[in-house]
Amino acid sequence: MVTTRAPDALERALTAFATLRTPGKIATALRVDGSEVLDREYANLPESVRVEVERKASEMRQEGIDAVIFRTDDFPKILVKNDRPIAPILFYRGNKDLLYMDGVGMCGSRHVSAKGLEAAGRCGELVTNKGMSVVSGYAAGVDTATHLAALRNGGSTVIVLAEGFNHFRVKRNFASDFDWDRTLVVSQFPPSQTWQAHAAMARNGIIFGLSKALLVIEAGETGGTLAAGEGALQLGRPVLAVDFGEDTPMGNRILIGKGAKGIRTTNELSDALDEVHSSVAPVDPPSLF
Repeated sequence: MVTTRAPDALERALTAFATLRTPGKIATALRVDGSEVLDREYANLPESVRVEVERKASEMRQEGIDAVIFRTDDFPKILVKNDRPIAPILFYRGNKDLLYMDGVGMCGSRHVSAKGLEAAGRCGELVTNKGMSVVSGYAAGVDTATHLAALRNGGSTVIVLAEGFNHFRVKRNFASDFDWDRTLVVSQFPPSQTWQAHAAMARNGIIFGLSKALLVIEAGETGGTLAAGEGALQLGRPVLAVDFGEDTPMGNRILIGKGAKGIRTTNELSDALDEVHSSVAPVDPPSLF
């Protein structure tokens, strides 16, 4: 049976994954035919698939989840370069305004050193004091420290998932600070997708894609944090890598060698942030270390 009812954004997004399946195919279809292509895909769904799409959309809607889609007016322009989106669909829950607010991506090891953890908290606090949102990946270590620094200092944060929304929960160590008015959770993946290493790598593209700059706390000689820094440089985002002097991790050294700016103090970070967010009044913060 063919339906003639116009789908909403959630139904379009779920239809895209049900029929076109991969982000690459979805992006190509949207680039060639515009968002109307998903209306046609929805109208031609087999009835059993359409019923499931509508059921899942209703469930997500009740949980406060919605979606933005490439080629629609509310899709963040910062995620598009040369008419190609970093991801064609974002599911989101929380304060949608944070999609369009100046933010700083923050990344680093799950097994961060004590010095790195301290730096992560101070950097997250400074980004917040600059009036920018903290964008990070909700993992243990650096991500958690920066998200919580934003929330505990009255700021806002964007949580970028490496899995679908079916698997999102507010973590126990966030419970007393979590505030949906100051938090946005986003996922580029279909709701049922589980955590996978390649998805975590892809998630990093949204972190630096939504950000005016990427701040690297601790990057190893290989791995996702280093790849995120390299990806941000390729996209043309400013990359700031914390310089711990003799204790600087190898990944940070590699990124600095490739064009990232080494940051030793919060004064230096303050100046770097002013360059990407000039409307914020300068501050005179203490040393990072």
